[in-house]
Amino acid sequence: MRQPPHLDAAQARMAPGRITRDGFLGSDRRALIEIIEQDRNAVARLGLTNQQIADRLDYLTEHGKAGLGTWVLVEGDLEVRVESVRGGLPCPWGHKGLYPKMNVFLRNLTTGEELVWTGMQIHLVREHGFYEGKGSPFRLDPERVARALGL
Repeated sequence: MRQPPHLDAAQARMAPGRITRDGFLGSDRRALIEIIEQDRNAVARLGLTNQQIADRLDYLTEHGKAGLGTWVLVEGDLEVRVESVRGGLPCPWGHKGLYPKMNVFLRNLTTGEELVWTGMQIHLVREHGFYEGKGSPFRLDPERVARALGL
């Protein structure tokens, strides 16, 4: 599958040191279109949509913000902690605005699963179906995300 020029440009902006220190692709050498397609198929196999996953991440993030950096119990078995840093990051696709610099930590007390995501990732999942490349420090594997979030 040939990658369109706008995805080539987005992929170039995902390189280490462009927007973030580590970039968005990790050790993944595939074209961005292939990364997105593989994750799209995984999400479909789970019977979910990117919108549902992003909405759940957003919901948990908002509840975690109330804890001001401490763990917050959500729905009885999910603990969330938000660590915010001043400032924002631009979208690699070039959307206007900045997305908050924050790390969100989740512990599923029932399954033992743990996740970490960023404020930017909610946008990337919702708008672009992008969960980051394999080997990326913030890669959100759709199957693991579904388990941890109880979806």
